[in-house]
Amino acid sequence: MQLDRRNLLIAALAGAVAACTEPAASRSVRVAVAANFTACAKEIAAAFQQERGDPAVLSFGSSGAFYAQIAQGAPFDVFLSADAAKPRQLVAEGLAPASGLFPYAIGQLALYSARAGLVDAEGDVLRTGNFARIAIADPQLAPYGQAAIEVMDRLGVRARLAPRLVRGTSIAQAFQFVSSGAADLGFVAQSQLVGATGGSRWAVPADLHSPIEQQAVLLAKASDNPAATAFVAFLKSAAARAIIARYGYGLPG
Repeated sequence: MQLDRRNLLIAALAGAVAACTEPAASRSVRVAVAANFTACAKEIAAAFQQERGDPAVLSFGSSGAFYAQIAQGAPFDVFLSADAAKPRQLVAEGLAPASGLFPYAIGQLALYSARAGLVDAEGDVLRTGNFARIAIADPQLAPYGQAAIEVMDRLGVRARLAPRLVRGTSIAQAFQFVSSGAADLGFVAQSQLVGATGGSRWAVPADLHSPIEQQAVLLAKASDNPAATAFVAFLKSAAARAIIARYGYGLPG
């Protein structure tokens, strides 16, 4: 009996040592990502997992829709918005700490057509109107859509173009309308055109609309998730900022 007890004790100690030496199981971080940041976020998530071993589970959509989902309790850990207002509102509502709020990219707007020669280098096509439909993201949901409205106002063409507007629920859908030919041209994110060939485009001057400061926030429910805090730290790293710049975004100071 004494031998059996000694064997059990040895087995228990061996198990404890093994448990201490085994690597900790990775935890995932659930990230709500504004549609304009889709390709960039995928590359950042891959680099993050390669460095740390924790997977980032990404969901893509409009910032307005994500804000509503998070306010209703959606199980996200980090929110990468296309604007600053919605993350700040989550802080104001007690759903995220102010210390978890930070800018991660400055968005760039572009006017794009899949047709070569339609969009000129100055955007004068908006005044000449040689097209049937123009796509924008819903300005109520997507900051890039609001920026597009501001551009049309500044150029004095909004009223004339209103009957031709096709609204996508996100900047991703607006881009799909243009790339598929459902719309002749449209306001899209510059990042969506990285690596794209053909067509025609105009890089919209930043002084024609309010700055598209994209902010991220670590949500309160993720305070005990080390993978979430690590992802936020990685997003601020030189490696992530290099990826962000390569996709055509400006970098916050």
